[in-house]
Amino acid sequence: MENELKHELFNQFPNLKELANKNTVLLENTNWKKKAKTNLFSMEEVEEAEETLKRFSSYLILAFPELVESKGLIESSIQEIPLMKKALEKEFDLLIPGQFILKCDHTLPISGSIKARGGIFEVLRHAERLAIASGKLTKEDDYAVLATEDFQSFFQQYTIAVGSTGNLGLSIGIMGKKLGFNVVVHMSSDAKAWKKALLREKGATVIEYEADYSVAVEQGRREAEQDPMCHFIDDENSKDLFAGYAVAAKRLKAQFEKTNITVDEAHPLFVYLPCGVGGGPGGVAYGIREIFGEHAHIFFAEPVASPCMTIGLMTGLHDAISVEDIGLDNKTEADGLAVGRASKFVGKVMETYISGCYTVKDEELFKSLAIAMEVEELFLEPSAHAGMFGPIQLMKKGQSYLEKHDLVDKMEQAVHLVWATGGSMVPVEMREEYMAKAVQVARINDIGR
Repeated sequence: MENELKHELFNQFPNLKELANKNTVLLENTNWKKKAKTNLFSMEEVEEAEETLKRFSSYLILAFPELVESKGLIESSIQEIPLMKKALEKEFDLLIPGQFILKCDHTLPISGSIKARGGIFEVLRHAERLAIASGKLTKEDDYAVLATEDFQSFFQQYTIAVGSTGNLGLSIGIMGKKLGFNVVVHMSSDAKAWKKALLREKGATVIEYEADYSVAVEQGRREAEQDPMCHFIDDENSKDLFAGYAVAAKRLKAQFEKTNITVDEAHPLFVYLPCGVGGGPGGVAYGIREIFGEHAHIFFAEPVASPCMTIGLMTGLHDAISVEDIGLDNKTEADGLAVGRASKFVGKVMETYISGCYTVKDEELFKSLAIAMEVEELFLEPSAHAGMFGPIQLMKKGQSYLEKHDLVDKMEQAVHLVWATGGSMVPVEMREEYMAKAVQVARINDIGR
């Protein structure tokens, strides 16, 4: 980006300077609409995704015994975390009115992150299309047949490729190899070593890049285009991924009904979703707004070094602007969120859907990690803790938003839903490393007080 254009953007959007200086901000989305709509995606695609997942349930039970109890459903629970709420209130010297609930995607079966939703769904959708096109399968068949050697041999003719910082690669690698596909994962410099090792252990080919996520995706896309037997799962543009994530909202509605959690005008729902390129949080946000309408207020969370969706939505440029364009380095401990350029598709869909974005410093992620372990015995990987910072930012910097939407006197009845995006698959030695860093951050903070 030329300096002249950069200067013009800084003048037009003063908050860009705050972002460029790595200050934490809460950006209100001025394009938010009570009746959000888009012509780029539809709930019919979400319904179709849910039906596809149901067809695969008998296969999934055979392939992954941990799914027997859920009858092949890949889903996570919700749980109230009152001790975490109290600890955050004390740490940041404020009150968080309303319920404080965790959506436990860090415990999702198979790959232990939100990416188990979209990633696994797209692999299954691709497998179904290939099998039906070959005449080997119909939608009326029992999909348990996919676990046979005959289908394993059939899928071995094909390759699935993806670019990833880690968790999407894991979900696609594990599911793809289980079905019999060759899997190639193009991984950016931000990807953790243990994620690469686990993928190789599962039989996937891992190609490493010194560059960031966008380069890994672009290289993966180019290589896949040269191979007619290769399907590239495009985290920046895939509607199948988006649909797989959006199914979560329908299941969340059922969980709320089962636990007597009300969402209406008097009981607003605030959802905090860590955001990288945007596919996972975008799909979930789309589904939630379609189901709960204007009573759902959704905020995306990004590291101060990687606020790609924030700047894309703020300027309306989406993927035409990167964090490097405003002088940021895209270096963060939140590996799943280390993305410099947001998805154009997701950014455009989200224009009227989400309430805003906020940024969080790495040290806050580790502070939250330490608190959660101490008071709730809850481990989430650092990137997942970006969601925990949401209610803090809302109460500190979101007063104008609450007033504008007539929410101030409804906050005691509010529900704050933090979407825990990953953590259960992190190895013990890596958890200990994260905890050591969290303790170090806490000591530095204590000295500074």
